[in-house]
Amino acid sequence: MAKKNLSFFMRSTEPEIVKAPGPATFRDDEGKVIDFEIKVLTQKEITKINNNYRKRTMATDNRGNPLVLNGEVVWKTEKDSTRASCHMIVEALQYPDLKDPDLMKHYNCVDVTEMPLLVFSRPDEFAHVSKIVMAALGLNAGSEAVDKDTLDEAKN
Repeated sequence: MAKKNLSFFMRSTEPEIVKAPGPATFRDDEGKVIDFEIKVLTQKEITKINNNYRKRTMATDNRGNPLVLNGEVVWKTEKDSTRASCHMIVEALQYPDLKDPDLMKHYNCVDVTEMPLLVFSRPDEFAHVSKIVMAALGLNAGSEAVDKDTLDEAKN
């Protein structure tokens, strides 16, 4: 049997950066909507972020006794999806850099996961940023094609 060519699976290790228009409320000196630069995170990076906001503890009854089902301890998992999403936004956004010390100082912020909520404080702004970042990361499987079209346009 002939050996198959594996070169198709040898991708560049450089992160992909895509551009997408930011919210309409952020404009440059000429009045144009500012383009955001988004780093496409790897699945490993996304999984690590999600795992940092997942807590697994033993399930207990009202008296604090462990719950047991079929002879095994029952575990409960709690996720802070909002903070995990905010952390992904911070890690993915290259411009604006939400980890920039001057920007964080301006918002009097010490926790980077709060930055997306502070910088994009209006619900429509936050929704827009969340939508374009998650689309760039491929995490909006069921969302409208507008996201994909917007990102495809920005890539070209």
